[in-house]
Amino acid sequence: MKAKQSTRKAGPKSSPSQTIGEAIRPYAIAEKLRTLRLRKSMGLAQLAAHTGLSPAMLSRLENARLVPTLPTLVRIAMVFDVGLDYFFTDPRKRHVVALSRREERLKFPADPKSATVPWHFESLDFRANERRMNGYLAHFHPLPVGKAAPHFHPGAELLYLMEGELEITIGMETLQLAAGDAIYFDSMQKHAYRSLAAGPCTAIVVTTAGTV
Repeated sequence: MKAKQSTRKAGPKSSPSQTIGEAIRPYAIAEKLRTLRLRKSMGLAQLAAHTGLSPAMLSRLENARLVPTLPTLVRIAMVFDVGLDYFFTDPRKRHVVALSRREERLKFPADPKSATVPWHFESLDFRANERRMNGYLAHFHPLPVGKAAPHFHPGAELLYLMEGELEITIGMETLQLAAGDAIYFDSMQKHAYRSLAAGPCTAIVVTTAGTV
């Protein structure tokens, strides 16, 4: 008696690239690539110039129409100063929580080379990776008039004075803050701080990177 032959047709086989694409889908690499570029306000043409990859190829990568190779990811990672592990962390298992205990923080001088230190600071988010902002606990010190050296940095700054009295000069304007006052400004303008308090003068300072 002859065995009955099956008439069921075999389904189409997945190509190697489809199999790899399915395997890396949970890592959301396309979204991570786009996020890195947009955080820096960088266009595809600019990224192409930095990496040597074509804008068309980068667009296909960001839209998940092309499976990235490791050398390609290395080129892009070097531009944004991240490691390969950034791309292969499953966002569903990633905990974006960074706890900074009071006893773990260190206090640093604003300018260790200067004989007159205008303030000391503690980083409030030193454990966080890929920070979109920087938070500090700042301790300001009294200085003679005209001795506060102005500085500037990209982005914006928000300062909330917790205690004491603080003089802040932004550009050509000088303002005085009391405990409970807050100020936001474009930190590309030169600015300087000077404590007016006999005792502690402490503030929470949050800065952002990039343009305002």
